[in-house]
Amino acid sequence: MIKPVNDTFQTALVAAIPNLRAFAISLCGNVQTANDLVQETMLKAWANRHRFEEGSNFKAWLFTILRNSYFSDFRRGKREVRDEDGVAAASLSSLPEQPGHMDMIDFQRSLAKLSEDQKEALILVGAEGFSYEEAAEICNCAVGTIKSRVNRARARLVELMGVGSVEDFGPERVARAVHSKTS
Repeated sequence: MIKPVNDTFQTALVAAIPNLRAFAISLCGNVQTANDLVQETMLKAWANRHRFEEGSNFKAWLFTILRNSYFSDFRRGKREVRDEDGVAAASLSSLPEQPGHMDMIDFQRSLAKLSEDQKEALILVGAEGFSYEEAAEICNCAVGTIKSRVNRARARLVELMGVGSVEDFGPERVARAVHSKTS
């Protein structure tokens, strides 16, 4: 049960602020952080005033709250990244999965529009990793023919997919679009 406001408790709490502040500065080494710590201590002491036992050392009780708060924040700080201005958070964005999926669908549709010989040559060299010589042997044609088919297939895919440059394709395109809208 919470005790009613006690003028003695309130007066002692306010009177302890300079001592709490000095102790907090000695722990933190930073005035702003120390002020935040003192404020947190005051709030915790006020919220838990019903737990203070009359006749015990009030300052020691407050200093214990402050010290425990400091070490709790310190331990938490080891697991957290300080990011007051949001720079670290902004760099942690993940790209959406939908554009990659849609790019793949566009690629599959465009690939299906290629002639069978161009598609075969492109898949053997581009997807399966065969050399031009190996692909020519598989297709039973000259190496120059395979090179020509692959070149024409690539050019046709670029045309069908509307890719003007490397920057028009892939996750970097999505990231640039997002950053240009937020800037």
